[in-house]
Parts: sequence; structure tokens; C-alpha cells
Amino acid sequence: SKLTNMRTLMMRYLRGDRSEADVRAFEQVRACIRKAKQAGDAEVLRGLEGAGAKLYFGSFERHIKPERRSFFFFKGRNRRPPRDPVNALLGFGYSLLAKDCTGTGARVGFDPYCGFFHTMKYGRPALGLDMMEFFRQPVVDSMVLSSINNGIFSDRDFHQFQGVCYLNEKGRKKFLVQYEMRKKDRVTHPKFRYRLSYARTIELQFRLLGKFLLGDVDDYEGFYIR
Repeated sequence: SKLTNMRTLMMRYLRGDRSEADVRAFEQVRACIRKAKQAGDAEVLRGLEGAGAKLYFGSFERHIKPERRSFFFFKGRNRRPPRDPVNALLGFGYSLLAKDCTGTGARVGFDPYCGFFHTMKYGRPALGLDMMEFFRQPVVDSMVLSSINNGIFSDRDFHQFQGVCYLNEKGRKKFLVQYEMRKKDRVTHPKFRYRLSYARTIELQFRLLGKFLLGDVDDYEGFYIR
């Protein structure tokens, strides 16, 4: 599902500016999706996810309007600490999404520290991190890109020092407004075909996982956008 969301976002943002290399990248991600459906273990899935992410972030800067790239450039994913404004925005968004997924899992009745694909260790909400993988692209990435392209953020929203870049207080307040608005956006669920907010969709995915683990449904399908 995460690979599908990556491919969907790539195709959306490159709709009017596709090269032969882009088409090859779309097909390579599709190949990763096919292989993921038949993967024998978690390590294979992690490898396929990594291959898809490399292709996805390889074209990420082109999703940003050319006139905005002088400040909002993107030369690859970096974190802890982020070294440029785009990674600062993505990192802050992912931390908020992880918090929301962890809290939602606990509210539904899960122990969010017991997961499947993220390594379980002290202090890491593995299940919350597992669940957030479905929502990185539709919630955080698309919100960050639209906010940059629409001029919501500027250089005055960041603090940069010795190669480290963070949102300042003003920038964080702006981000929280955009993030909360995004969670309220409604999307059609791929399984049930009705529309609900992203916040409710996250909760629904946890509840579906619970029903699967209890044997009430035969399979579990991750969330993906079309």
C-alpha cells in the first residue's frame, strides 16, 4: 500500500512533465508492488520499500514548482537533524503523524509498542510506526508539497545554523494549522468506498487490523489512494 501511494503521488505531480526516465521509474515501482504481494518475509518487504523510496525521493524535487526551488531544494532524504527546509518539514510532519497513529492505536485497544515490521525496542511505538507508513504520502508529503507550492512557508519560518535546519515557532504554528486541516480532508476508502476524514481513516485501519487478528475478517488490506 505504501508503494502504491508513492507511485500515485509521483504520477500526479509529474502528470504534465513526464520523461522516459519517469515512465521507467513508475514501472519499477509497480514491479516492487507486484513483488511485495508475494514477499516471503519482512526483510524482503523492507528491501522493496527501500527500493521504491529511492525512486520516489529521486524525483521529489520536481514536485516543487521551479520558482520555489531556490530555497526549497531537495537533494535527498536526511534527518536527525534535517539539513534543509524540505526535510525539516517532512520530519516534523512524520513526527506528528507517528504521534497520532500511536495515540489512535492505544485508544482503539492496541499496545502500540508491539508491531510487525519496525523493530520492537524500548521506547519505540513499533505498531504506530507500522501504521503511519500507509499515510506518509497522502497526509504529510502531499500537504508539505502543496504548502510549499502555494507559498504558505518562506525562509522566515526556519532556523538554520551550521548545516542544521528546523522550523521556528512561527513555522511550527503554520505547519500545525496545515496538518490539522489535512487530517480533516475526506478521502474515499479503497475497501468500503465511502468518504471519511484521514483522522477517521487511521482509526478505521486500526479497527480492521483488530478484526483480522481476532479472526472476524479473512484478510487485512492497507490503505492506499487512487
